[in-house]
Amino acid sequence: MKLPIKYHDGKKIENIRSAIRAAARRYSGRPAIMQKFAGAYREISYAELLYKVEGLGTELLSLGFSGKKIMILGDNSLEWATVFLTCISGLGVVVPVDKDSPAVEIELIAAKTDAAAIFYSPRFEEKISSLSSGIKKYSFNTLEALIEEGTAKLSCGDTDYLRLSVDPDDLAAICFNPSSSGEPHGIMLSQRNVCFDLSELTRTVICYPEDVFLSVLPINHIYELICGFLYPLISGACVAFCEGLRYMSRNIQEVRPTVMVCVPYLLETIHRKIKNNIRLKGSEKKVRAAIKLTGSSFALKKRVFNEIHDSLGGRLRLFISGGSIANPDIIRGLREFGFRTLQSYGLTDTLPLISISTDFAYNDSSVGVCVPDGIIDIYDIGGDGIGEIRYKGDNIISGILGNGSQVSSYMRDGWLYTGDLGHIDRDGFLYISGKKKNVFVTATGKNIFPEELEALLRRNRFVNEAVVVGYVNESREDYDIVAVLRPEVSEFEEVYGKQYSRGQVDAEFNRAIEEVNRSVAPFKKIHFFVTRRRDFELTQSRKVRRSGVAEEAKAEYLRKLART
Repeated sequence: MKLPIKYHDGKKIENIRSAIRAAARRYSGRPAIMQKFAGAYREISYAELLYKVEGLGTELLSLGFSGKKIMILGDNSLEWATVFLTCISGLGVVVPVDKDSPAVEIELIAAKTDAAAIFYSPRFEEKISSLSSGIKKYSFNTLEALIEEGTAKLSCGDTDYLRLSVDPDDLAAICFNPSSSGEPHGIMLSQRNVCFDLSELTRTVICYPEDVFLSVLPINHIYELICGFLYPLISGACVAFCEGLRYMSRNIQEVRPTVMVCVPYLLETIHRKIKNNIRLKGSEKKVRAAIKLTGSSFALKKRVFNEIHDSLGGRLRLFISGGSIANPDIIRGLREFGFRTLQSYGLTDTLPLISISTDFAYNDSSVGVCVPDGIIDIYDIGGDGIGEIRYKGDNIISGILGNGSQVSSYMRDGWLYTGDLGHIDRDGFLYISGKKKNVFVTATGKNIFPEELEALLRRNRFVNEAVVVGYVNESREDYDIVAVLRPEVSEFEEVYGKQYSRGQVDAEFNRAIEEVNRSVAPFKKIHFFVTRRRDFELTQSRKVRRSGVAEEAKAEYLRKLART
């Protein structure tokens, strides 16, 4: 019999403004944000953050921005946070823009949203120079002056901003993401959408006021915005802004985080560095014995593997992973050293959360259990027990800007059909097999999921990245499955030297393919591999962009096929 899933008590978040104010009252003197100024991290307290938000909000309201669309373009920063919290607390609709967006895309977003203003980091001055003269432009350098003007009005009794109503169903934010057409589409979020996810997080992931979240992912992405920025702030914890991926190791030592919100790419990078250091010291046997000795005790692991923990600041207790499915071996490997990783799953259309691992429900190979107030179902289950994942919950957005039917096309009978295939076990754990659009159906009706084979290939130390594609072999009247593999240069150099040869790459990749083929059913076996010399193109969330990979690899596949 399936036992009921256990959650924390949590709390109901009504709106962002009341949640931030409550945190500021309770944790007034504690740090809300840490940011580098003049080469050193400085703490900004909850009281100071609220002072800035209420001052800026009062001034912007007096300037006529009530109900208007306001864009933000910039790095993860105190300035970005201040503008975002000001807008979403009843002033208007906030429109975060990816800092890597080209000028033409920024113009398109401004036109689509009918934006009244844009706040931006000074280094993006040139990018926004061509925006319509009807859009007010405010550099982050002007924020302090605006805040002081608003604070002066507050002290004279102007409390209109503080008394603005916040309707849970009003549009609160429009977040832009790339679409398959290449044109960004605006995901329209209400307060109810955002607060549902925050409420669910309080019941699944414990966040302490003493926690420090290192914010590495772009803050304009919905996943980081909810899990890595708003959640710690409503919980009384601190958000420390990373200077960028290249500075992540240095910033980890400076802020000594306790929690990091990651994508699998970052988890793999961290785990690889740990394993490489162990290998270079020749201590693999000693480490394996220590892993066995420490069992499941995180406290004991932290003491035994103190050198590894010190390399990550000495306080890191938790990774929260999302954006794509993490390799179970990586999750297991990090836990063996004393770091817990909670996997989450969701779509942009449902904000980040459909399911998540919890303190009470944990499985390395699963993306967790359904959020407490959502419903997951598996639709149209096949003979292999796998079907399409569908979902109901208050975090399903109302529409996509300029194309509301795009969301409704995913919705049928009150369910959001995710396009992902998977199954739920008897304990309520959700497993993702792959995307419906990527699956190969063999001539005998069997399903081959590229994502499954890619995860197995990436376990090999010589494989940096893998994309599995399929080509119809007319002579067999079935698919040839082809792995497009990017070499892990550091591993080849360590084993074969800097002048490693093409033959050595082919030999290691052949062994990798043989290893995978021994572990899967015969109909899933990989027939060929193609070596990719340059990096795969990545999406904003550091996932490989699959589009175009099969076309680029086809010529090499045909050459190999002709030799068989």
